Amino acid sequence: MLDRLLGRRRLKERIAELEGERDDAVARMEAEEQRRGEAARKRQAAEKRVNELETRVTELEDRLKRAESTAEPEPEFRRVETLRPGRREEVIARLNSVETDREGALSAFVADDGDVPAAVHEALGERSSLVRRAAPTLVYADDAGLVSCALAPPLDPEPFCEWGEGFRVEGSWFRPTGRSAFALARSDTFAVGVYEGDERVDLETVRTDVMDEHDKGGFSQARYERLRDGQIDDHVEESSTVLAGLPDDLDRVVLVGEHAIVGRLADYADVTDVSDATGAPETALDEAFAEFWTARLRLI
Repeated sequence: MLDRLLGRRRLKERIAELEGERDDAVARMEAEEQRRGEAARKRQAAEKRVNELETRVTELEDRLKRAESTAEPEPEFRRVETLRPGRREEVIARLNSVETDREGALSAFVADDGDVPAAVHEALGERSSLVRRAAPTLVYADDAGLVSCALAPPLDPEPFCEWGEGFRVEGSWFRPTGRSAFALARSDTFAVGVYEGDERVDLETVRTDVMDEHDKGGFSQARYERLRDGQIDDHVEESSTVLAGLPDDLDRVVLVGEHAIVGRLADYADVTDVSDATGAPETALDEAFAEFWTARLRLI
């Protein structure tokens, strides 16, 4: 009987041991399943994030391709206008009427080969590139963004850049002032007037018969060109004599006309420019004078 009791006890102990091992195994299994479940959830979340990132990368690559294939359009002037004397004075008056705080109005002049000032870049942002295209030009802008324009005057001032209570607009940049001379020089026509303000008080002209251009070639062509060049030389010499005899009390001498002829007479002038005005000397001079004293307005 004792043996039976001992046998049952051992069996119970063994059962208890096995049940403990079973419970431990179940606990380990449940823990492993929990870890696997968490790992699966993490893996699923990671896979979802990877898919989202891949989609975003694809979208950005598409945008990049479109950006590379389609260049951004360059900014354009909002309006461009040539200002004849009446309209010119109206625009100047409007600019002069602007009043701001002490540093609310920006004025600058950018030369043809000059840099765009930092203040202009800051005031106009990405549209400041238009200033480079308009140069040489004056630039006007205010801190409220109401005024933003480039205004090319007939006479260029020295480069400057400043903030003030109003815009810097000097009449001598836009209209004839004081006592001056204005001359038109072409290969067969020369005219020069002396002006007090915009009123002509004296006029002298030179008209030379110059042969038309010849294109037959050969010896005849060369001889013809020599004769024609000689006529032009005589015309330029006579024109230079007139320029040399201008009064000494002039504030400035402006010379316009054919590029080649103006270049040969440039030493007698303070300002030079090209002009295609033609016709009788006095008529051509009046046309060139009006053309020179125009301004070009560009809205930025």
